[in-house]
Amino acid sequence: MKLGSLKEGGRDGTLVVVSRDLSRAAKADGIASTLQAALEDWSNAAPRLNALSDALNAGAAPGAFALDLAALAAPLPRAYEFVDGSAYLPHVERVRKARGAEVPASFYTDPLMYQATSAGFLGPRDPVVVPSEDYGIDLEAEVVVVTDDVPMAVTPVQASEHIQLVGLVNDVSLRGLIPGELAKGFGFLQSKPRSALSPVLATPDELGEAWAGDKLHLPMRTWLNGAWFGEAECGVDMQFSFAELVAHVAKTRPLTAGTIVGSGTIANQDTGKGASCLAEQRTVETLRDGQPSTPFLNFGDRLKIDVTDAAGASVFGAIEQRIEAYRR
Repeated sequence: MKLGSLKEGGRDGTLVVVSRDLSRAAKADGIASTLQAALEDWSNAAPRLNALSDALNAGAAPGAFALDLAALAAPLPRAYEFVDGSAYLPHVERVRKARGAEVPASFYTDPLMYQATSAGFLGPRDPVVVPSEDYGIDLEAEVVVVTDDVPMAVTPVQASEHIQLVGLVNDVSLRGLIPGELAKGFGFLQSKPRSALSPVLATPDELGEAWAGDKLHLPMRTWLNGAWFGEAECGVDMQFSFAELVAHVAKTRPLTAGTIVGSGTIANQDTGKGASCLAEQRTVETLRDGQPSTPFLNFGDRLKIDVTDAAGASVFGAIEQRIEAYRR
């Protein structure tokens, strides 16, 4: 099944079940008012939501309506935790090579992860609002999973059973602020504003053969101002599966239902696949030409992030955003 949240009913939105082709939806009245509530009672809510999904896809759901994706908030408008990784080591290797640094051996066995911003997520059509272009505005096209309650110290095999939903995120980064923050030795803060989630999240079984080994095996397609930017393969060159990432986060603490875990920027060894963030493209240019030629995002620029199936249909709906200046 596919789930989304309407921009109504309060800060956490109103839960809807969405048809496979993303054209219709039905409110989950009587099952759970919000996605967070459903995740907190997943063993009871999931079978009932699945039944509503079956009815919707069969054209028999009561109260079904035509869906305007612009009416959707983020599926989880706010979450208790968002923990982001950097599981695609080609990205890490290139970035470090460009500045003359080696990749520590531990990076291949111990995931890179950080605690991200979760108090609010942008909707899939909401603008990215930033005070200054000088901050180095960048997109990061990633895959995310959402868990139910995860016990502390789970193994990857156990963690796999707690992955309930899959979707996309534009993990917005302000590259001009990152070096100064990392130099302090305390991690990201101002350089990581709110991110945007895809219109819907899907259960792993909805993805069929595209979900295998706790990885998504489809291309991540990105466009900037209508021009093709990249289509890196999500299932290729991912050093750590989502089950391994979830287990890594839960090593010393349980995870609350609704925890979002990100893959990090999708990147392949094959640079012909393009990039999923501007920093990656700029690094490729630096290694090739001695300096970058692709600028970071400016006010008025438009981005699109989407994952399509073998038939070319959007799986989660596209994230489509415009970069705008913050005005007091």
